[in-house]
Amino acid sequence: MANNLDIRLYNIEDCISFRKTSEQFGGLSNMAPRYMIKLHGIEILTSEALYQACRFPDYPEIQQEIFKQHSPMYAKDISKKYLYLTRSNWEIDRIKIMRWALRMKLVNNWYTFGSLLKSTCPKIIVENSNKDAFWGAKLIDCYFEGANVLGRLLMELREQYLAIETKKFITIKPPQIDNFKLIKRIITPVTVDVSQQLYGLNERIY
Repeated sequence: MANNLDIRLYNIEDCISFRKTSEQFGGLSNMAPRYMIKLHGIEILTSEALYQACRFPDYPEIQQEIFKQHSPMYAKDISKKYLYLTRSNWEIDRIKIMRWALRMKLVNNWYTFGSLLKSTCPKIIVENSNKDAFWGAKLIDCYFEGANVLGRLLMELREQYLAIETKKFITIKPPQIDNFKLIKRIITPVTVDVSQQLYGLNERIY
């Protein structure tokens, strides 16, 4: 998947879309709460915060500032303040980093996020955005138009999840890019025993 992605048209009837985190499929958004990510002992509230922090591998103080924000929008705003310090090759590597951030979101929320992904089958996933036709697509009449990179990554992740959803141990490897660090530490593969994650909010009787 290259950065110069083709613009695509999607018939709205073939899609499930998300825009606000409060909507039925809002959990697909990187802004969605309740999908905490734990990485090397660090608790990260959203995949958006994780993605934004990856801009600044040589600035752990900026990464910590991003992680301290309770709102993913605030985390993104912190990132915007320091765009001039963004890692080299960001435009080339950002899709790889987003793919990894989504995998980290899934492995840390295996049943809840996995079930949400599964519930979208067999529809095309589209982030409905009137501002960003790269990560999302714009609604024009009865079509979505855009590169829809986030939606395509989510569909890729959905396919991978369906192939391994019954496994107990899941390993997520970092993207093969230089200088991939979080709070001064090189990010390494993460293995999670997903069977230990609780699923369901009904009363437990044992």
